[in-house]
Amino acid sequence: MNETKAADPGASPAAIRAHYDVGNSFYRLWLDETMTYSAAMWRDEQDTGSLADAQRRKIAWHLRHSGADRVDAVLDVGCGWGGMLRAAAATRAEGAPALAHGVGLTLSDAQADLARDAIARDLPNFGSPPPRFDIRLESWVDHKPAEPYGAIVSIGAFEHFTKPDDESEAKIAIYRDFFSRCRDWLKPDACMTLQTIAYGDPNPDAAAVPFMRDIFPDSDLPRVRDILTATDDLFEVERLRNDRVDYARTCDIWAKNLRTHRAKAVELVGIEQTKRYERYLKFSGWGFWSNRLHLLRFRLKRR
Repeated sequence: MNETKAADPGASPAAIRAHYDVGNSFYRLWLDETMTYSAAMWRDEQDTGSLADAQRRKIAWHLRHSGADRVDAVLDVGCGWGGMLRAAAATRAEGAPALAHGVGLTLSDAQADLARDAIARDLPNFGSPPPRFDIRLESWVDHKPAEPYGAIVSIGAFEHFTKPDDESEAKIAIYRDFFSRCRDWLKPDACMTLQTIAYGDPNPDAAAVPFMRDIFPDSDLPRVRDILTATDDLFEVERLRNDRVDYARTCDIWAKNLRTHRAKAVELVGIEQTKRYERYLKFSGWGFWSNRLHLLRFRLKRR
């Protein structure tokens, strides 16, 4: 595999843990049963299905478009609580080989612990022999695969790759470093999918930004043009969707769930932390409804 230059890792591990290690019990109060902390996917704006069904549809979209439901080795960059990898093992395309190896990268101890427990619980359901899973406390910057992957999925991690003070050129260089590595990690003609929040409003200091930086102080969002520049000559952009309404609906449901379980949330994490998340979910939903924030989903084919 080709060597790539070192990259600024963006948000520090401590900053990531400050958010994602608030507690699995806290997140379980307001996420759905899939424990998926990213935008769901509804069929259309008239779809009245549950959040859990919409999350499963989103997971299925990534499995299908990355090819993770058909290959024997998959990487999930920013694997969260492991739902995508478990789905890749449990949901196989017709005639596809069983998943042999799934690797998940996270910087959250709490997420890694729950993901490992869930995988151990579900292993008997994944066939014989069951796949080997590696849930790693590791940044993409430090990842060195033993062999190429058949597919890569990354959902909700890209937002943490750069810092608010990074200049545009520096951000694009970091993104290109990431995509260069992903290209090297993939087999020929393989695909990856990327899901990320992005700026919609052309003004980076628009009102949607301060509340994001309150809860993610070390992270900054990309713009679609930055991603397209960073992938040039590395990946062909075969699909690009802006599903901001999906994330607006997701945030509204999360906010409602948190209100419903507010007393328990306060008991678990305290009043101030609960208020921070209430503000974050409320204004995030507003950011997507108002077009200040976009939710981008890419299918990228290795050149």
